Amino acid sequence: MSPARPTLVAGAVVSAGTLLLAGCSGTSGTSSASRDSIDYALPANFTPNWILPIGTAAHLNTNNISIAAGLWERLVAYDGSTGEVAWNKKASIATAADFGSDGKSVKITLGDRSWSDGKPITSRDVEFWFNLIKADKAQWAGYTPGKAPDNWTSFKTIDDRHFTITFDKAYNSQWMLANELSEITPLPQHAWDRTGASAGVSDADRTIDGAKKVWTYLNTAAKNISGYEKDALWKTISGPYAVKSFSTSGKVVLAANKKYDGGEKANIATVNLLPFTTADAEKNALRSGSVDYGYIEATDLDQKDRFTAQGYTVKPWSGWAITYMPYNFNNPSMGAVFKQLYARQAVQRSIDQAGLAKVIFNGTAVPGYGPIPQAQSSDFLSPTQQSNPYPFSTTAARKLLTGHGWSEQGGVMVCTDPGTGSRQCGAGVAKGTKFQLRVLSQSGSSVTDNMMSAIQSSLEKTGIKFSIKTAPVNSVLSQTPPCTASQSICAWQLSFFGTAGSWYFSAFPTGDSLFQSKGGSNFGSYSNPAVDRLISASTTSNSPQAVRDYSAAVAKDLPVIWLPEPDYQISVVRNGLGGFSQDSLANFHPAQWKWTS
Repeated sequence: MSPARPTLVAGAVVSAGTLLLAGCSGTSGTSSASRDSIDYALPANFTPNWILPIGTAAHLNTNNISIAAGLWERLVAYDGSTGEVAWNKKASIATAADFGSDGKSVKITLGDRSWSDGKPITSRDVEFWFNLIKADKAQWAGYTPGKAPDNWTSFKTIDDRHFTITFDKAYNSQWMLANELSEITPLPQHAWDRTGASAGVSDADRTIDGAKKVWTYLNTAAKNISGYEKDALWKTISGPYAVKSFSTSGKVVLAANKKYDGGEKANIATVNLLPFTTADAEKNALRSGSVDYGYIEATDLDQKDRFTAQGYTVKPWSGWAITYMPYNFNNPSMGAVFKQLYARQAVQRSIDQAGLAKVIFNGTAVPGYGPIPQAQSSDFLSPTQQSNPYPFSTTAARKLLTGHGWSEQGGVMVCTDPGTGSRQCGAGVAKGTKFQLRVLSQSGSSVTDNMMSAIQSSLEKTGIKFSIKTAPVNSVLSQTPPCTASQSICAWQLSFFGTAGSWYFSAFPTGDSLFQSKGGSNFGSYSNPAVDRLISASTTSNSPQAVRDYSAAVAKDLPVIWLPEPDYQISVVRNGLGGFSQDSLANFHPAQWKWTS
């Protein structure tokens, strides 16, 4: 995930330690010697790979977003860094958002701010972002048809520090602010509005063709990770930090932006973001004292005293998130099976969430039964979701299958009675189809591996074969995109990228990106017109009941396999490092970190 917006994340992962720093990429053991720097451990196998503050599907992870937000501040920054999810005006370019009385427009006031090259940040810089997104929305990971920018009918500049955005109809202002306006990042139009590296093109973004060329130019530059440090594009910034170095192996060094004039000035001059190819290496780095802000896994909580004795504090980091495995409803071999609700019910009833949370996660996860986070209390959660509509029972799961034309053969359920009758396999499910599932799962976590093995075992009791393949999270995301059955990439069946939660919400947890037809992060191509209507209602109605209705419907319809929601990570923080709360939206905020002793 997201952060100040929804985001896909991968969290901290650890297993038994081996060689000191084995598998660590580009780290050093000198952090504790200086209060001018900090060493922060990135999740294992989850390296930063994008700098442009406009996410695309293959680059949508919380590390990329956190780094970009430190370089280019959001128009409206939402985070949980103060202990509650709210608008953080200190980290925002906007100072006020005044909605029209009819709910159909908003007037934004910008702060008196400057880019690092001294040029003022103006309404034109916001319009530049607006024009790029309007022209290239299909490539933007935050896009859902009918939502931003489709529902923003006009952008009108009033003066350099004021502008209005008009909507196509009235919206819930809380949702619009937290979930749509928070997506906007003012971009340096005077430096980036070009279609080639050597030639600036004034106002190129103001035509569709020109905006597409600017988009292509910026995205091409962003793919050149080794060039980030020297490319002049990335030096015109608004945030508290600048890139000092950015390695293709994942190590990122940030240096305080001395020209920053906002409200979250950096307290620490140098921030080293350290990648680890294995979680074992990260834990050994903690043991050696070469990491200031790291993590252990739930299964290592019995070692807590060892770390506190070394001068660390252990702090669980809870997230505003859900965890799931999306089905690929367009998979050519199993898509027809996935489209049968009884089949999805059988799978869900084979998942022992309470057992997984207790045994695999050592009590640091909570069961999740639907699309609303359940680790925190909220007005958004429906009684239907909260009470678990599909309790664990492999016996009940087997009856669902045998009652719909499936028979067990050689330990695996096989469709023996195809057809569309109430006790047959269902539309498109051919005779002889075996209930065999295949997941591409995030690698690097012993907890995730153990959970997948436990799921494999319980599905086997139902008569469902479950095979597991693993890959780094960036590879999982790139190999399991939304697709059509005719595309070769559509061979994937199930995807898992939720070691520390699959999706982190903005303050308002609607499902427009995830579960609305053709949503930008609807990886499995789930589509239900009734759910679409409920999602739309949740964004327009000011009543919490609209979101609760959506919660209940999606909990029952099972667009994905619901799984326990773990803490984002169990942080291990050096004593004396403070000044912040851990953001439940899963972002990290280096400017808030400070050495207090």
